[in-house]
Amino acid sequence: MLSFLPAPIRGVLAGLFLALNTLFWCWPLFALSLLKLLLPIPRIQRALRFGMHWIAESWMAVNSFWMDLVRRTEWDVGGLEKVDMHHSYLVTSNHQSWADILMLQYQLNRRMPILKFFLKQELIWVPVIGLCWWALEFPFMKRFSKEYLAKHPEKRGEDLATTRRACERYRTNPVSVFNFLEGTRFTDDKHIEQGTPYRHLLKPRAGGIAFVIDAMGEQLVSLINVTIHYPDGRPDFWDLLCGRIGRVVMRIDSQPIPPEFLGRSYDQDESYRLSFQEWVNELWSEKDDLLDALHREFPPR
Repeated sequence: MLSFLPAPIRGVLAGLFLALNTLFWCWPLFALSLLKLLLPIPRIQRALRFGMHWIAESWMAVNSFWMDLVRRTEWDVGGLEKVDMHHSYLVTSNHQSWADILMLQYQLNRRMPILKFFLKQELIWVPVIGLCWWALEFPFMKRFSKEYLAKHPEKRGEDLATTRRACERYRTNPVSVFNFLEGTRFTDDKHIEQGTPYRHLLKPRAGGIAFVIDAMGEQLVSLINVTIHYPDGRPDFWDLLCGRIGRVVMRIDSQPIPPEFLGRSYDQDESYRLSFQEWVNELWSEKDDLLDALHREFPPR
């Protein structure tokens, strides 16, 4: 435990641990990725994917080690028994901080297939980690504005095509496809600007997970709906590095994906799009009520 050190020193040490951990594991990951490119044989590629996933899981395990080293966080977690390593899931969560991702990995690593996030195309240029995301077959998406699509209608549907290509690669190995439904981190300013009807959430964006359901269909066993609450206030990433996150409450729920949503086109079927958005809004209303209850059950200290 490094709790005897001043918080800024813990933050610098944790940042160094994170950087060295990433540099250590990226080289075997790149080596297996190169082999996968050179050996386009399905059975070999499947085995190499398992090896690459093991490397990613080991990276997450070391991150969990230094997180415990800088601060032994108090956890209150419910629902871990609802996931396993043998099935594919669609996963979502509320989003309050960049720390959310490491918190999710801390609890879900080696309890379910690694979380694969949909990323903006520009993030592939992030030094080292961008190549790691590419090697692990994280889907990179280029989003177009409505104004751009009006001028270039031929680009319409490229997001869905990208999602389908990415998800095709997931059919040979179990996978957890992750999407933050809010699309951005919660802040008080964004909450006011959106005029959201929820007390603790921003408005959900249904299109991303609709594309995943369209692309993967019956391969997905269920929707894993994660709710994260920080009783002592929303932290930032520096707070995580400094060991300032004292308590985390996490609730994990498993919900079936309605069968009537399979094999439908979110872009082209208006009645389906409306019913899907209604389903997502209902999920978000229930999550907002749960967060309200967690705020009462776990007040700030």
